[in-house]
Amino acid sequence: MLRWQKSVPLAWCNVTFDFGRMVRAVGGIAFAVLLMLTELGFRQGFFDSATAIIRALDADIFLLNPQKIRFGTKARFARAQLYQAAGVAGVASARPMYGEWRNGLWKNPQDQRMFAVQILAFNPDQPIWLLPAINAKLDELKQPDTVLADTKGRRFLGEMAEGQSTELTYRRVRIVGTFDLGPDFTFDGTIIMSDRNFLKYFGTAPNGDPKLQLVELGVIKVTAGADVQSVQSELKRIMPANVRVLTKAEFLEVESVYQATLAPVGPIFGLGTLIGFMVGTLITYQILFADLSDQLPQYATLKAMGYGNWYIIKSVLQQSLFYGLIGFFPAWILAVLLYRLAAEITLLPLQMTVGMTLASLGLTVVMCLISGAIVVRRVMQADPAELFS
Repeated sequence: MLRWQKSVPLAWCNVTFDFGRMVRAVGGIAFAVLLMLTELGFRQGFFDSATAIIRALDADIFLLNPQKIRFGTKARFARAQLYQAAGVAGVASARPMYGEWRNGLWKNPQDQRMFAVQILAFNPDQPIWLLPAINAKLDELKQPDTVLADTKGRRFLGEMAEGQSTELTYRRVRIVGTFDLGPDFTFDGTIIMSDRNFLKYFGTAPNGDPKLQLVELGVIKVTAGADVQSVQSELKRIMPANVRVLTKAEFLEVESVYQATLAPVGPIFGLGTLIGFMVGTLITYQILFADLSDQLPQYATLKAMGYGNWYIIKSVLQQSLFYGLIGFFPAWILAVLLYRLAAEITLLPLQMTVGMTLASLGLTVVMCLISGAIVVRRVMQADPAELFS
């Protein structure tokens, strides 16, 4: 115990002995940590934006076509299956949601340019949303040629305000309300409308459904006190093979797995985090190598005085850990500021979370310990006899 207590001051003194050198070392490590935090932040923002609509739906269970590999792909099933689901014990409601991701063209109300947006529709008499801004405009959505617009869509879509008129797929529409959702890496904005208006605008479009007999999602609510897993099991039993039954948590997991593994962008952030880790390991190794090269005579002296290898190993590892912890905090602060700036520019939900902080801190610790373990071999080879040669 005494040796452990003495080894900590030695490592700390080695770090702080030369202030200028410490600042340069910490700056290099902080850069690598900031790189990892940036990649982790964008990765989390990417997932959060991709799953925002699923989280905004008031559902306990979803019905969907098994070919729907992600939310924004067109893969429908028969609306008649919702009527079947509604008869299952424990199901409070089974409501349809429609979507269009190929033919939705929105005209910027200010500059008249056209942009692609995603279109989501539902029956206002059967609300499916958790967003109060949408539920407050159900009656207005029943009117012909009306929509709700996402005020957090990309800025080039134009300024959205209640009462504005513009065009959707070359037909006049009137904005009767707005909501806050935000874009993702695939769609720049979202327009919500009633199922009747959806039929008018997209029912006769290519691959459209003139009678809305096909739905994109079945939004299932279970009765109060009912067990979601039991209801899900019964739905799986009665649904045909062309209908998949997922809880909300499972649907979110399916979307996250797709974005992490199959989407063009998702794996890049994981690779970026790995590169940041490798760069940080290399930087930390170089810093420790330079430090220990200068401190080699002192370590040789300690060995000549009878200190064992384990004491020296602990001292080197603690020194690397101190560097990592000191470098982590300024990197964390810079990352928080960077997230805020990037969120304003990209409109993505970028924010520092406890999980992200702990993950990056864990990576920093591992990064420094690996570097220390590699460079400690040089100290172990220090020969006390060389001091007197």
